[in-house]
Amino acid sequence: METKAVEPKTVSAHRDPEQRESMNGAESLVKTLLASGVDTCFANPGTSEMHFVAALDRIPGMHCVLGLFEGVVTGAADGYARMAGKPAATLLHCGPGLANGLANLHNARRAQTPIVNIIGDQATYHRPFDAPLTADTEGWARPVSVWTRTATTAATVGADAAAAVQAAMGAPGGVASLILPSDVCWDEGGQVAAPLPALPVPQVSPDAIQHAARVLRSGEPTLIVLAGSALLEGALTNAHRIAAATDARLITPMSNARVTRGRGRLAVDRIPYSGDIARGKLAGIRHVVLVGAPPPVTFFAYPGKSPRPYPEDATIHVLARPEQDLGDALARLADEVGARGAELPATASLTLTPASGAITSEAVAQSLSALLPEQAVVVEESVSFGRAFYPGTVHAAPHDWLQLTGGAIGEGLPLATGAAIAAPGRRVVSLQADGSGMYTLQSLWTMAREKLDVTIVLLANRKYAILLGELAGVGANPGKTALDMLDIGNPDLDWVKLANGMGVEGARATDMDTFNDLFRMANQRKGPFLIELVI
Repeated sequence: METKAVEPKTVSAHRDPEQRESMNGAESLVKTLLASGVDTCFANPGTSEMHFVAALDRIPGMHCVLGLFEGVVTGAADGYARMAGKPAATLLHCGPGLANGLANLHNARRAQTPIVNIIGDQATYHRPFDAPLTADTEGWARPVSVWTRTATTAATVGADAAAAVQAAMGAPGGVASLILPSDVCWDEGGQVAAPLPALPVPQVSPDAIQHAARVLRSGEPTLIVLAGSALLEGALTNAHRIAAATDARLITPMSNARVTRGRGRLAVDRIPYSGDIARGKLAGIRHVVLVGAPPPVTFFAYPGKSPRPYPEDATIHVLARPEQDLGDALARLADEVGARGAELPATASLTLTPASGAITSEAVAQSLSALLPEQAVVVEESVSFGRAFYPGTVHAAPHDWLQLTGGAIGEGLPLATGAAIAAPGRRVVSLQADGSGMYTLQSLWTMAREKLDVTIVLLANRKYAILLGELAGVGANPGKTALDMLDIGNPDLDWVKLANGMGVEGARATDMDTFNDLFRMANQRKGPFLIELVI
């Protein structure tokens, strides 16, 4: 069947929009985003997005942050929104650019992070010719998105953008993907859309509150699993009051988007990564009450072992779903069980000193506790060597703790990048394993370019240590070929030189005293600094 070409419309992309009778679609997009409160854009653009880039140049107000790889762009947008409480925009180049960023959009989906994910695409009349970058962009975007739309005309781009912001911000938050064919961006007739009202946050029903109260009053061992906004300071206080009044246990999933913690705040434990350890920890539990969390599950399946970290005969109860008002639910439950006056656990006031001598996970946690700056943002991507970091820093200065939530490694450095842009004046400390750091080391360049206040503690064991444990967990008897696949030495990575090549100063530490000196210095200076901690 013969396909006839459709001639593109001829427009001028370089005239001042204020001197035209109308604006193009890209200009209406930028103006609508700004009107809706989206003023930061993490970008790795290509040809199809040039009219968007030109509009960003002509219309003031958007902070544009360049990432050298789309995984940096999407991960930084995740970190930004977790700390800013509002979405950033991304700008990705067609389907393959989206594909490069999908892993960290997966993490953002698991974190329930609001992101306005803008993806360029082939001109509408160009798609039938199956040019090299033509892809099922919408099909690739849909699994990581709460909302997906392809703009069809310049006149509707503004309304599409306003709808994307509303969808991204709808509780509990998510990725809203807007696909923009290039002719929709350059065509005239764009219209700025007014911001759409916030979608209402559903309240938990009285029946759910009363049911959870009955479970807690039963006297049977009960576990309350907290996630999402239930891990912010006010909600966490009510959760502790409920636990104190009912003898329930509090816990969080192993990985969380953001936890407020540190000196003067109430601590909450996490479900361990190891299924065996988790099952031992949760033995005897009869009831599991979920507050914004899914039923707990082990990271992976293992031969002959349960995927549940809690007892098989335990009963699951839902107090609040992720999209409901978690803080309100906990406050009402505290009233229902008479917990508002319950005595909270005491928060110890300790004199903390940094560790000396050999580098161990426990020693690093001790030094972090003693030296972490006030109101720091800690981004952790370290499971194996970092086993002591979270439990060992409960008495550190008040801080927020961020993790990659979807298990797709390589988000730690981008998360730190976005968090630093969202929280100027707060030091970001990135606890980053070397293997996963190599996925997105281009983040260091963006940190240098933006002069971000980030201290990167690069944990250099030169192996995929977590996989060595997994190999044993599945009962394998590895030989040289298998072990070589998990070794990232030979040659050894030189992270100080890698950082220098990206414009970031760095130094190496092989003992705790050197680390302490470098960590103090890095946190007192402006801009990024990398400490390669040889472990």
